[in-house]
Amino acid sequence: MNTTYPLAGSDVSISAIGVGTWAWGDRATWGMGGYDSALTRSTIEEAWQASLDAGITLFDTAEVYGRGESERIIGSLLASDPKRAESVKIATKFMPFPWKVDVHRSLLGSLRRSLDRLGRPGVDLYQIHGPISFRSHAAVAEALADAHGQGLTRAVGVSNYSAREMRAMAAELDKRGVRLATNQIEFSLLRTQPMTTGLLATCQELGVVPLAYSPIGQGRLTGKYSASNPPPGKRNFGNHPMGVVTMVVDELRRIGEKHGGKTPSQVALNWIMAKSVVPIPGAKNRTQAEQNAGAMGWALDDEDVSALDRVSLSGPHSLQNRFWQHG
Repeated sequence: MNTTYPLAGSDVSISAIGVGTWAWGDRATWGMGGYDSALTRSTIEEAWQASLDAGITLFDTAEVYGRGESERIIGSLLASDPKRAESVKIATKFMPFPWKVDVHRSLLGSLRRSLDRLGRPGVDLYQIHGPISFRSHAAVAEALADAHGQGLTRAVGVSNYSAREMRAMAAELDKRGVRLATNQIEFSLLRTQPMTTGLLATCQELGVVPLAYSPIGQGRLTGKYSASNPPPGKRNFGNHPMGVVTMVVDELRRIGEKHGGKTPSQVALNWIMAKSVVPIPGAKNRTQAEQNAGAMGWALDDEDVSALDRVSLSGPHSLQNRFWQHG
């Protein structure tokens, strides 16, 4: 099992687990400043420090997370400890809304605004948030290549792209002398289509590192939720009836006991790592960050992986996922 992953076309290597920061500053889905009174700037700082202490150095954000607040929070954390910040790898994303007709100007402008919020001259990875632009792959690739050429990002990637879309983007970037480094996708034991559609195989073929968001199903695989106590708010990714999810969690518990009392979420993350995918779970406090880090330093055996494959679920049942996801 890899401990780091090099990003194609760059000198950047990322940790085998990252931190997804969608919740940082987000009220609409994650309830910061709203229904989740336990999510604060102070608990985020604790999660940040605990992640770095454990050797987790990749932090993934986006311009739309909290309308830029996630990037601002990360910028303040970077500024508060410049020495440790040197080891941090920052990934952020451009949302190519269809009304952004001039994708070249929009992307470069969005990236520079992200850099202002982050307080950095460049990011380690800049990604297209989804294949929703009305512009061609060639036009989007041209903008990414320009951002790379100007030194505003060290590596470039995409998110939520199908195998076909990813292959097309990689080909357009290759024409411009730039490699496609990543594809960020929803992937977990509750959503395994990337395995069955050939998406993970295409990543391997192209040398693209897959990053898995919602790797514990927005908390569903921790074991703390049930049919009578579902996840709060608008957490619709990986959405399955909790009665079905419970069968997966029971298997995670069984395997966790076999490995010295690993928690369901740690086993779920380790399963993703066994697939050569980098999970980027959220961390809202020190405890969650330490739980995530506990997925490192050990490995499931082949029997465990096969057992989890058998109980895994193919995909989501929410309208949001049918629109957004691409296998």
